[in-house]
Amino acid sequence: MITCFIKYEIDPFKKDAFETYARNWGQAIPRCGADLIGYFAPHEGSATTAYGVYTLPSLAAYEDYKARLAADPLGKENYEFARTERFITREDRIFLKLASAPHGSLKAF
Repeated sequence: MITCFIKYEIDPFKKDAFETYARNWGQAIPRCGADLIGYFAPHEGSATTAYGVYTLPSLAAYEDYKARLAADPLGKENYEFARTERFITREDRIFLKLASAPHGSLKAF
């Protein structure tokens, strides 16, 4: 299993547009085959940093997912929305694997 972490830098005056974008991905991403953990918009601290996080079985599955997302009507619409509204100023993507599993339970001291 791999987890994709997307770090966005967004225009702080267009946070509402990013939140619309995030809600749209909340519909399209699961439909296209990834397990969406969530999109996270600025709340306190940085007004320009946001994240998207989802998991997939492998990088090969990611390639299939990307093709489905690019063909999905809402996916196409959301890509176009981001392009025309220009609320994303930078986007970085990294794929990580969970290294701490299995997780133990907390014990009372």
